[in-house]
Amino acid sequence: MKIRDIVNRDIVNLINCENEPIHIPGSIQPHGFLIGLTKEFKIIFCSENLSDYLSFKYTEVLGKSFKDVFGVENFNVINDSALEANVLQLKMKLENKSFQCFFHQSDDCYIFEAEPCGVKTDSVTDVYNQTLQFINYLNTTQSLKSLCEMVARETRSLTGYDRVMVYRFDKEYNGEVFAESCREDLEPFLGLHYPHTDIPVQARELYMRNVLRLIMDMDYTPVPIYTIDDGSGRNLDLSLSILRSTSPIHVEYLKNMGVGATLTISLIHQGKLWGLIACHHYSSKNLTPEIRLAAQLQGQFITSQIDVRQSNEEYEVSRKTNNALEKVTGLDLPPIMESFKIISVSPELLKLCNASGVSLYINGEVYKNGITPPVSVIPSLSDWLFEHSNDSNFATDKIIDFIPTMKSVWDRVSGVVYYSLGKNNSIIWYRTETVIEVNWAGDPNKAIIKDANGLHPRNSFAKWKQISKNRSTPWLYPELNVAAKYAHALQKQINLMLLSDEEMKYRKLSEKLKESNEELQNINWISTHDLQEPLRKIQVISSMVLFKEKDNMSENMIDSLCRMNKSAMRMQNLLADILKYTRIKNSDKAFELVDMNRILEEILFDLKDNIVDADAEIVVSDLPHVYAVPFLMKQLVSNILLNSLKYSSPDRKPLISVSVEKGVRDLNYGDSTYFKFVFKDNGIGFHQEYAENIFNIFTRLHSQNEYMGSGVGLALCRKIIQAHNGYITAKSSLGNGAVFVVYLPYKRDAEVD
Repeated sequence: MKIRDIVNRDIVNLINCENEPIHIPGSIQPHGFLIGLTKEFKIIFCSENLSDYLSFKYTEVLGKSFKDVFGVENFNVINDSALEANVLQLKMKLENKSFQCFFHQSDDCYIFEAEPCGVKTDSVTDVYNQTLQFINYLNTTQSLKSLCEMVARETRSLTGYDRVMVYRFDKEYNGEVFAESCREDLEPFLGLHYPHTDIPVQARELYMRNVLRLIMDMDYTPVPIYTIDDGSGRNLDLSLSILRSTSPIHVEYLKNMGVGATLTISLIHQGKLWGLIACHHYSSKNLTPEIRLAAQLQGQFITSQIDVRQSNEEYEVSRKTNNALEKVTGLDLPPIMESFKIISVSPELLKLCNASGVSLYINGEVYKNGITPPVSVIPSLSDWLFEHSNDSNFATDKIIDFIPTMKSVWDRVSGVVYYSLGKNNSIIWYRTETVIEVNWAGDPNKAIIKDANGLHPRNSFAKWKQISKNRSTPWLYPELNVAAKYAHALQKQINLMLLSDEEMKYRKLSEKLKESNEELQNINWISTHDLQEPLRKIQVISSMVLFKEKDNMSENMIDSLCRMNKSAMRMQNLLADILKYTRIKNSDKAFELVDMNRILEEILFDLKDNIVDADAEIVVSDLPHVYAVPFLMKQLVSNILLNSLKYSSPDRKPLISVSVEKGVRDLNYGDSTYFKFVFKDNGIGFHQEYAENIFNIFTRLHSQNEYMGSGVGLALCRKIIQAHNGYITAKSSLGNGAVFVVYLPYKRDAEVD
């Protein structure tokens, strides 16, 4: 059996440290031993220092079962725990020695770690009392700052470390010592900042997985882990391991700070790494499992209280901004452009966000108050923010990072909150620059130093002051929340203004339309009355001339007078049809129950001469009663029948049928129910492509010489049907007659026995 170690010997430096596989170092710290087991509890990994704690070497246990090496009783303990997903702490006797053991699953292996219980064992009662006291202290803190200060103090009292810091990340993962408790003789780190490069990405990810990390002695020599060499390139993920060896870069970094031992507890809030409790000791130090657990609980207390404490701190801000919101939304303003000028100068508009200035950009007009960019720049700034935010909202405390070329903006302001109110409409709040001093633990630009031996972490952590410019104070959540609410209210104001404008336009248009209709009525009166008189005179005079002078006139003169007489008659008919068309008004006539059989009888009597002259046959089925305007129904049916008689075929006897269906539904015209009247003839027909056009006024398919008519008849039919909330269709083919279908609303109570 060939055995090899799995130590990761890839060269790690500050150039590639962000890619360092710190979860698979292949080694552990020496204050305990580690073995790795298959799912069948066969030992396939073992740390080299096994013989430092037990009577056998790693080479003697590799390939054997856990039961054979550690006994049935211990095997039963871990076998019962094998299904648990989290790290389990177990106290076990191995060769009559007490060990604190940790057991967890890693990929397809189980990892078993053991530390001797030789370190001083703290009383569980003492730890409990300290934890209870800590919980009682929680009620004495109001702000997040005071809570973190109390946690730092109590964690140091509990653990005995020389320095305990609550380390908070910003959005770029730069760190700040937010709270601290340390020995009086030590230089405080409180308020110092550390660049994000001090804790690379994969280290932050590991802090998310394993919330407690202990380095007992910074001068330790890593202990390699060995495995059976089966040629598969086997490795072991130690992400959740208690003993996992630390990155040499990290060890060098801590040694440069003079640190001898560390304890790190992750502070995870809303699924993100909010910060760390970082404990430093300036000599080697180990902790009992009870104290480790108690310290870890204190970290969990912080994260459980972050929202509560931040809410307390933000309450006063929220109260003031909401008061301002009530005042500014309570302004009773008309929906006109001048209202936005009144809004812009309201002091409450600035108090909404505790802003230095504000601008409204409404329909191309700019209204502003306080410290803002120049008026000429605001439209282009609004357009840029509209595109950048995708017609939404945007907030930053450092606008120069986004628009470095727009100097006229960031020379006046540094922070903006933008809300889109539609194209060419926006509201923007502004904040001026706040010069901030940031104290770094060493120059962040020199986080890496180079010497004859290569690249190393910095060894100077002396305070380095940086002046932060072109940045405003950050926008708080209550301020952004109130800004969003007011932007929504302002959008309503704009919509009301637009509706008011549209209503005004509609009113003016209605007035113009009313005037036009009155003019049209006057014109209609002139055309149907004043023009009738000269047409009648033309007919009378031409008839008299023909009667008296016919024998003395040439045939051409007689023909001209006849044609003039016919033209005058056509003009009279056209004027009469126009008058009928324009007088159809649904509101002017009352609907009543109309017997369509009686209507048809009257029409057939009126058209008796036309029917006889055409030798036509008209077949009528029994017709229903309908709610309609009687004279309009008579006009409708009369026009359809006259149309069929006019366009009868000379090759066959005219045949016209009239039938009806009750309760018909046509989904093409909604879900209503109709009477379906069908008028069918065997006349000359027409091409189906003209089925819609024939209902347009003055539309004719034939010349006046072929068929007399004004082109108003069928248009009049459609208008009558529309006035009755129905519709009319036509279907035909050339030479095969035509079918006109009239749909009138069906009402069951219209049926009469």
